[in-house]
Amino acid sequence: MNTFKNPIISGFYPDPSICRVEEDYYLVTSTFEYFPGVPIFHSRDLVNWKQIGHVLDRPSQLELSGTEPSAGIWAPTIRYHEGTFYMITTFVVARRGKRRNFYVTAKDPAGPWSDPVWLEGAPGIDPSLFFDDDGKVYYTGNRVPPTGQTHHKHEEIWLQELDLDAGKLVGDRLSIWDGALKNAHAQEAPHLYKKNGYYYLIIAEGGTGYTHAVTVARSKSVTGPYESSKRNPILTHRHLGKQSKIVNVGHADIIETQNGDWWLVCLASRPYGGHYRNLGRETFLAPMTWEDDWPVMCPDTGKIEFEMESPDLPEHKWPSLPTFDSFESKELDLRWNFLRTPDEASYSLTDRPGFLRLNLRPESTVEYNTPSFVGRRQQHLDFTATTVLEFSPAKQNETAGLLLIQNHDYQFRFEVALNEREQVIQLVRREGGNEKVVASSPFKGNVIYLKVEADGQDYYFYYGEKPDQWSVLVEKEDGRILSTDKAGGFTGVYLGPFATSAGTTSDNYADFDWFHYQGTE
Repeated sequence: MNTFKNPIISGFYPDPSICRVEEDYYLVTSTFEYFPGVPIFHSRDLVNWKQIGHVLDRPSQLELSGTEPSAGIWAPTIRYHEGTFYMITTFVVARRGKRRNFYVTAKDPAGPWSDPVWLEGAPGIDPSLFFDDDGKVYYTGNRVPPTGQTHHKHEEIWLQELDLDAGKLVGDRLSIWDGALKNAHAQEAPHLYKKNGYYYLIIAEGGTGYTHAVTVARSKSVTGPYESSKRNPILTHRHLGKQSKIVNVGHADIIETQNGDWWLVCLASRPYGGHYRNLGRETFLAPMTWEDDWPVMCPDTGKIEFEMESPDLPEHKWPSLPTFDSFESKELDLRWNFLRTPDEASYSLTDRPGFLRLNLRPESTVEYNTPSFVGRRQQHLDFTATTVLEFSPAKQNETAGLLLIQNHDYQFRFEVALNEREQVIQLVRREGGNEKVVASSPFKGNVIYLKVEADGQDYYFYYGEKPDQWSVLVEKEDGRILSTDKAGGFTGVYLGPFATSAGTTSDNYADFDWFHYQGTE
């Protein structure tokens, strides 16, 4: 028996949505306040995935200036119809503020994708598109019931026809499902499918944390009424307890292979060091089948597992991604992201070829702005990240180094700075908005090697004048502050080079020659 390992896409890649075009599969995930938005992946076997681009990769599509942590882009859905790819999603202006829904299109999933088509009169979040076989297109989303909420986070699923030529919702807006269970909350992520004369509505319920779940209803008519499955929830791990090694399973999208088999992708997390989830919500794969015209997810076991039987598809591996980035290219690797939409003045790969140059600007990593920071996801429980930095601070507020960030109030800054007139290498721990210099050591040179190692929740920080000649700055620093379970929000840990002049103007800069990330688990 051939098996595969979950998660299929590790690290902060939540809310997966999938579509198939003949023998090719495409998948997208949420990105919240990070830019570019919505990574898109390609696979031919459902197990091995290669990132081929970002759907929202230019400011005309995605302007995130001032976006608060865990707002931004929520829950994209990808669909394909008659030669065109569609990605529809929610732009959350503020987590407790306005939501705006839009879609973009492309002929090539690698891009370019169109500018957004903003939909008026589309309340709620987590939109999805359904192309019926009569040529009509339907939008589904969630909203507060027109009659009001009967309990906390009570939502309902609604449907309306979409005129793609006009880019507008048309006809009546219909309430089609109020959830699977009495007093269920946070009914979200609706996806419609059609099979054997039934329309199936699969949604997420229970919030995106520990009580997350997948539920289903069906109808002979797209407009309802929808009958809730007596087996609901059809997938959840909440009954396994917080000691489970895979938690908060939910937000599923399903796909039929070219061989007629059915699979689901969903989000889940791997807690470690207690119920802490530094890696955020990741993308998992599992089998499903149909029984009595109802979907059965993870048949026999009823749960997502780390090792499961592989799909009946020819294995298609991609070349291994390099762990070392020498910054020789004129464009950043697809794994790099920015906090919010970047200013072109914040970084350069051409001012000094072969180096990533970060210009020191007033913006810092502790505000809702766009700092000079280029980051990638932490994708492993255990990892090593190393870089070499050329930098000489000229003022007290000028710093540069490595940042590990959950949000503006929870982060580690491993940085070169000035303490009075002395140049130092220091580790700053920021927890709940309060900062503490954990350790500091004098350092006189302008070239410094930096290394961060994680052994589970123990983070180690090293520095040196030469590679492989390391001095310890801090050992076994508790990394739990980087978990959403302490910091709140919906994202995972990012790490990478940063530089700032923290509130003042500066013409200084920091040059990074290379960056190496190696995960071991």
